[in-house]
Formats: sequence, structure tokens, C-alpha cells
Amino acid sequence: MPTVARPVAASSERPDGVRGPVVWLLVSITPSRVYVARLVGLPVFDPQGDQVGKVRDVVVGLRTQQSQPRVLGLVAEVFGRRRIFVPMTRVTNVDSSHVYTTGLLNLRRFEQRANETLVIAQVLDRTVTIRESGVRGAVYDVAMEQARNRDWIVSRVAVVEPGRGLRRRGQSHVLEWSEVEGLVDIEESQGASHLVAAIHEMRPADAAAMLHDLPVERRSAVVAALDDERLADVLEELPEEDQVDILERLDNERAADVLEEMSADDAADLIAELPPDTGALLLELMEPEEAEDVRRLMSYEEETAGAMMTPEPVILGPDATVADALAHVRRPELTPSLAALVYVCRQPLETPTGRLLGVAHIQRLLREPPSSLVAGALDSSMDNLRAEARIGEVAAHLATYNLVAAPVVDEEGRLLGAVTVDDLLDHMLPANWRDDAPRPEVPAREPAPGAPGSAAGRP
Repeated sequence: MPTVARPVAASSERPDGVRGPVVWLLVSITPSRVYVARLVGLPVFDPQGDQVGKVRDVVVGLRTQQSQPRVLGLVAEVFGRRRIFVPMTRVTNVDSSHVYTTGLLNLRRFEQRANETLVIAQVLDRTVTIRESGVRGAVYDVAMEQARNRDWIVSRVAVVEPGRGLRRRGQSHVLEWSEVEGLVDIEESQGASHLVAAIHEMRPADAAAMLHDLPVERRSAVVAALDDERLADVLEELPEEDQVDILERLDNERAADVLEEMSADDAADLIAELPPDTGALLLELMEPEEAEDVRRLMSYEEETAGAMMTPEPVILGPDATVADALAHVRRPELTPSLAALVYVCRQPLETPTGRLLGVAHIQRLLREPPSSLVAGALDSSMDNLRAEARIGEVAAHLATYNLVAAPVVDEEGRLLGAVTVDDLLDHMLPANWRDDAPRPEVPAREPAPGAPGSAAGRP
């Protein structure tokens, strides 16, 4: 519970009439106003303290300009990426770090109704007018608070005016909901800057889940506002049909730029889903080096090590030190599975490399002196995969050696790339696994008869 310092009075006076210094008291207050943009990503707990999901959006009822919007519930993502509706009657506590519920949750997939509006997906960036001044601005956050009747309502709207000049950000206002007009209007063309800012704070998989659930027009606006690198990260986490739909809506030049930012194996998989003429055109527009890696991966038969490998693992020469290796695996763009192994090869050090001398496990390197050579810590007992190895053989190989990644070589022992466990899972799981994930087991407890929220279902 936070504390704030408050003066007893502008000045204080003792009983004897002598004026003294202002006296400050620490007063405890309970936060009752919650800003929606800060809720996104917070964990949702049951009464036993077990996490059951994360907050992804807030559902409100925007009916008329004269009726104060009521908060209907939260959209929570439970394990398996299933999005469910959590009525506010099930929410027992909301603060800056978590949300607590009664534990009784309906696991039916959330489907938005006609009278419902999603704050993050649909209200952020909506253009409104400040009644008093007539100034127009964009909504960048919305505050909700609990009324005396225990209902949650929209109480404040945070608005930013358009910037003036090249670098100047517009003035911000936090206003009563009744002090703005246009909150309930549907815009044909709505910006996306604040929603994009929220997406940049999420993990790619979480951002992909949000993008997947947006209306088509809103999704297009967000895609247009994302930079190529971030869009590539999100695309890699989307189902194939969403990837194809988004890429086909981009102009060819930008589509090629986004493909360049994707990992080569993911780009190859995506191009393979496009019409042949479109795929060939995009490959021509890509940078030659990037396109060459993608073409090489596409030349391998599907469901083989060659088709699913990444051509850019951590590759070092035999004269590299342990310090060099640790510096390379610290790169933030590396996935944990790619950072688990260092591949030591003869020149050239780009795939296909010279002969692969062996691999060094990061755990072993952490025990070695930084000045020692990586070549002195190689694991020479492990067999290598061939590019034509089938998916079952790859799975057996990783399981046999307890690996999260393994080298793929050609008949001359040159390194072609590395297969990681996440590549393997992407190919072994059903194509629609993100949509049809198994229903999670969420601990549930029936509330006492007559307790708030004892009625099941949606309001």
C-alpha cells in the first residue's frame, strides 16, 4: 500500500499561539484508479496464488456519450494461448503488479460481442475532441476505477494533442470521460501509434497473439506502423495463414525487406506458402546474400534437417578464445537454443563453412579460463546430422544426446547450419497448434452461495 506525504495545514499553530513549521504526515492510500495500458501483460492469479494467465485487454461497454462506460471484464490469455473472458465480478483485486480472481473461470474462447469494445485493440489511438477547447487529440490510455456500487467504470481518458514542428510532442491531458467527445464513435481511419508502442513492450509471441485477434482494418494499421524488424519477429510467431495474409497486403518492396529480417528458415517456410510467381519476385527483391540462404533451404526436401535448419549459428575459427565465444553467445537476438552451442570450423566461417572441427557447449565454456582456446573444449564424441535426415531421425538425435541444437553437415563434413529444438517442434506440432492448443487446467473454486460473482457466465 503506497504512502503519500500530506501537510496538516498550509501552516500550523501551537496552542500557545506561536506559529511553527508545517507538519507533514504520511497517509496510507489504497489505489483505486488503474490505467489499462499498464494492465497488459500482468499475471492473473487464483485465490491460492497460482498463476492462471496474463491480461491481454479490457472489455468495456461504450453505449452512448451520455452513459458512463462500464468495464465488463478482462481478456486473459491462459496457458496454451487461449483467450478467455474474465468478468469483473470474478476479479477480487487489481494493483500495479498482478490481478487476483475468484478462481472460477469459464475457459470458453473469448468472442467479442457487438456491444463490446476492446480498449487496447480498438480505443487506443482513437481521435477525440476536448469539449472545452475543441482541440482534437489521440487517446493513449484509459483509466478505470471502482464505483461505490462495486462496478468498474471508465473514469479518465488520457489524450495527446498532435505534435507541432519536427521533434515536438503534443501536449498531454488526462480528462474526465465526459470532457471528451468521440470516444464511442467508430473511425474509418484510426491511427496505431499507441497500440504499436504497447506491442513493442511485449514478447513476440504475445504481440502475435494480440495481432491475430485484431479486426482486419486495425491489424493493417498496426502492421503499417511497425518497423520491419519488429514485424518480422511477430510474423515468425503467427500461424501460416496469418503470415500469408499480412505479407500479401504489403507492397513487394516492403515484403522483401521484412523477409530479410526474418530468420532464413522461417522466411523459406513462408515463401513456400506463397504463389510461385510471388515467391520468386520477392526473392529477386531481397538482398542477394539473404536470398541465397533462403533459396538453399528451399532446395532441401520438406521435413528434413536441411529444410528446418538455420544457416547462421555461432561459428568461430580454431584460434578463437573462450572470451570470444562468450561475447558471441551474449548477442540478444540469439535464441537460447542457438546460444547453447558454438561451432568451430575451418575457413570460411559462413555456411557452408570449411570442415567442422567440433562443437563447444556453453556450459563447458563457462568453466574454462577466458584466455584459453575454444578448440580445447570441443565435444568430439557427438555425431553430426546430415541434411537429408528425416524429422524422426532429428528428434531421436537430439533426445539421444540431450541436446537443444545440433550441427548439420554435408558429405565433406562442412557445416551447413544447425537444427534447434524449437525448429523441430514447429515442424512436429500440427500446423494449427496455436489455435487448437489443449484446454489448460485452471484451478477453480466455487464461491460461497450468495457471494459476488457466484453466477457463472458473461454479463
